Amino acid sequence: MTSGDFAPGASVRVRDDWPETRGPVHIRTPHYVRGKPGRVVRRLGEYPNPEDLAFARPAPRVPLYHVAFDPAAIWPDAKGGDELLIEIYAHWLEASP
Repeated sequence: MTSGDFAPGASVRVRDDWPETRGPVHIRTPHYVRGKPGRVVRRLGEYPNPEDLAFARPAPRVPLYHVAFDPAAIWPDAKGGDELLIEIYAHWLEASP
């Protein structure tokens, strides 16, 4: 599945990438979910890529999703039964089995 083509309910994984180690960047994807599995809840639309807008570069429109995570997969002492919902741009998501 290509970036930006995720249906509600799709299993995804946030890319385990650290572009900030390669130079100045603006990133909207929280560190604590990189490499973590989640589930697409809904597509929110397409928006100019904020990682480009922050540096006044041409910004292609990128799909933005609500992605749900099990907090216990992120923080071992998290309370069971909760759900963490984060807005994540498509270029940070990968299909997960």
